[in-house]
Order: sequence, then structure tokens, then C-alpha cells
Amino acid sequence: MNYIEKNLMAGENIVYQTKLHWAVFLWPVFFFLISIPFFINADTAIIGVFLIPIAIIAGISSFIKYSTSEFGITNRRVIVKTGLIRRNSLEVLLNKIEGIQVNQGILGRILNYGSITISGTGGTKDPFHGITNPLDFRKTAQQMIASIQ
Repeated sequence: MNYIEKNLMAGENIVYQTKLHWAVFLWPVFFFLISIPFFINADTAIIGVFLIPIAIIAGISSFIKYSTSEFGITNRRVIVKTGLIRRNSLEVLLNKIEGIQVNQGILGRILNYGSITISGTGGTKDPFHGITNPLDFRKTAQQMIASIQ
């Protein structure tokens, strides 16, 4: 049972759920691939030996980030949880959301990931980066907000 399911209120149902995009693993893969040519020559192998631990550490960090992040919309609120040891959670009632901004770069548009910023009443803005299908997340949230008003 994940964080969102554990924190549902009575009569609350999950309408939409997503996670981080697999693109969070691009930097670890990049460091690993860059390190391979350095092992061809014994003189440059030390650079490869330096890059491999960077790739491993970045990969472990990305895996933890990927597996511990949850993004969901229920019939009453938006629930977001990131982090394992240092947890960041956001739970905003749908009627307290003023807007959801989506930012996507070129690669994000191609691979269908991006950042969302949830603006709540009182001027709070909470950004979350690297989310799969951010436009679907925003559309579902807007549909749920419209249905309660």
C-alpha cells in the first residue's frame, strides 16, 4: 500500500495517479556511457574509474527518488509525496487550488514529462519536477475542481 492509499479520507477515491518519468535516469546512464571510452587506453582509465562511482551514486539517488515519489488526485484533494528519509508531502484540497502550471522543455515535450507547480490560496506555490504526463495531471485536476464547484 502506497502513501496516497494510506492517507485517504473516508469516502475519498483515487482518480488519477502518476510517478516520476524514467528520464530521471538519464544522467546516471550518461556518466556510465561517458566512462566506457576511457577504459580503452590504460593512461586514461583513471578518468573512467572516477566516472563509474559518480554514475553509480547518481543511479542510486535517481532510483530512490523514482521509487519514493507519488503524485495523485482524489475526488477531494491533490496529494504529492517525495523522498524517503527527507520526506516532502503536499495535500491540498481541490477547492483551495488556484492553478496548476505545467513547464516542459523540448526533451520533456518529446518524452512527455515536465514540472508542475501547484498554486494554492494564500500564495503558496509548490513545484514538482520530472513528472510523467504533466498535462494529464493538470487536466484531471481541473476536471475534478470543476466537478466540485
